[in-house]
Amino acid sequence: MTTLPLEAQCTHRAPLRAESAQRMTVVLALSALVMIAEAVGAYLSGSLALLADAGHMLVDVGALALALLAARIAQRPATPERSFGLVRFEILAALINGAVLIAVAVGIGIEAYRRFHSPGTIRAGLLVGIASVGLVANLGGAAILHRGHGHSLNQRGAYLHLVSDALGSLGALAAGVVILATRWTLADPLISVGIALLILGGAWRLVKECVDILLEATPAHISLPAVHDRIAAVPGVESVHDLHVWTVTSGVVAMSGHLVVKDPTANQRVLEDVQQRMEGFGIAHVTVQLERDPTCE
Repeated sequence: MTTLPLEAQCTHRAPLRAESAQRMTVVLALSALVMIAEAVGAYLSGSLALLADAGHMLVDVGALALALLAARIAQRPATPERSFGLVRFEILAALINGAVLIAVAVGIGIEAYRRFHSPGTIRAGLLVGIASVGLVANLGGAAILHRGHGHSLNQRGAYLHLVSDALGSLGALAAGVVILATRWTLADPLISVGIALLILGGAWRLVKECVDILLEATPAHISLPAVHDRIAAVPGVESVHDLHVWTVTSGVVAMSGHLVVKDPTANQRVLEDVQQRMEGFGIAHVTVQLERDPTCE
């Protein structure tokens, strides 16, 4: 069996994780300040809406702290016991953040239902002021995390929390404006339901992708039959079997398989050809067993 060195395949990911951790540190500090401001504002004004938003921010601050911890842990080097290191801790953190987002969306829906039947008194002016500050801060944090969120599920989970906060602030701002203009307090729970549905959709996609990675499913953007055919087309390869493609962590895709090669002198050429062809799929970590006869069907 021949394996390309793990260090050669994965070390280029480390700067991305370090940069991601730096971004999340800045956003964590920003979110904590907004949370404290909203909590103080809720205490001084007696606003339940602001207190609820501060509680939502508290959940998100915890989620950001978890994402930051995961990013730090994922940078630890591999050991003989954990040959891939702790890079998958990022996936676990993203899964937890996605689950928390689903719980937040459900909680918003329950609270909206309660307010449909029992609308409370809302200090719309104060609501608009604090929501405006929260919106600016959350949009700033989301902008910081937007770069690179597509390459890291962990950062994407943190990013979605910021987006949900921004949507919450925007919805609160819109509700406050409507209440100021029309005195229609049901605008608050109505807008909240729409926000909860948007949060739920993003969180569900995040959780599904995390579960697929933990179950070592074939990445959605890669066709396993296409990988098989690409390898089988290599000159000298008689057949391909026991083929697997999976995601180790965000941006690191691995492949393993058995190739029947009748001429042992062609092994090195076949290995190099397979490696080159897999690069076209974005597969960097390739493990291939070459055999003269099938040994594992």
